Amino acid sequence: MPLRILILGANGFIGSSLTHAILQQKDWQVFGMDVASHKLDNCLGHERFKFVEGDITINREWIEYHVKKCDVVIPLVAIANPIQYVKDPLRVFELDFEANLAIVRQCVKYRKRIIFPSTSEVYGMSPDAELDETASPLVYGPIERQRWIYACSKQLLDRVIYAYGVRDGVDYTLFRPFNWIGPKLDDVFEPKEGSSRLFTQFISNVIFEKPLQLVDGGKQSRSFTFIDDGVDALLRIIENKDGRASRQIFNLGNPKNNVSVRDLAKLIISAFQDFPEFAERARLAKTVVVSSDKYFGRYYQDIDRRVPVIKRVRQQLGWSPKVPLTEAIRRTLDYHLAHQNYRLE
Repeated sequence: MPLRILILGANGFIGSSLTHAILQQKDWQVFGMDVASHKLDNCLGHERFKFVEGDITINREWIEYHVKKCDVVIPLVAIANPIQYVKDPLRVFELDFEANLAIVRQCVKYRKRIIFPSTSEVYGMSPDAELDETASPLVYGPIERQRWIYACSKQLLDRVIYAYGVRDGVDYTLFRPFNWIGPKLDDVFEPKEGSSRLFTQFISNVIFEKPLQLVDGGKQSRSFTFIDDGVDALLRIIENKDGRASRQIFNLGNPKNNVSVRDLAKLIISAFQDFPEFAERARLAKTVVVSSDKYFGRYYQDIDRRVPVIKRVRQQLGWSPKVPLTEAIRRTLDYHLAHQNYRLE
């Protein structure tokens, strides 16, 4: 019998891409919930996709029924935007930890396999040059740096799920995305500064002829990973051939795409030059340096580098990322600039 997958947050960046990939590549049935459906246009109406518009903090009975009904539960609902960690930390805790803890406990109750999105942020300011799932320390700043509430919430859920695995034999996989990028991450046609993650904010700034702001000079580096690579890993985790993903923690990132924020800005500006309608905007695009206190506020603290060790997922699942950063940028621009639901002024 084909697998039945419950995806909470199906309309999100990961959820929408994963749902589409399942329907295209597998015979599994997907049940999804989210507060909106605009990223699921290519999935709605599919015979193997049942979607309900709803809030996980309200529709508890629907969720419990479907946890009980499905084979695999993937709770992807979370606030994952650094500006929100600073501005609304309690909302981050309530949704990212409390609401998801209730779902984890239902998976324990009904003995369902859970695939949970941890985050590369759990490593915090770890001194390790490369971050290992089992060996690297998880290091956070002082309490007044409220941005760490997201990482703490995710880390605590990692520990809770792991403990349920030890005590009750719960079948789980924790996956840690390292700066996944691609189409539908954020709305690049929203000009408001700080409304998007770094990658899409830079794209938006070129479109709207605004300076690309380099927080504290842009020396920080990140290992950017294209969404298709990430989804490929998730399909392997869901399939769980020979149980090789069970009770595992996997970094899912592309260490070859490690680049400074400053260099990322240059690569995005350069990529725009291949689109005639935006070539002049790319030529005029500028970067400016801004302090983290000014950009994020006084409760922020940054991370110098974030490079994953991916040996474990290679060994267990045969997965390795394939899309280089320049191609990831081009494919993202191809998508968004072909869906121009805006007016250039």
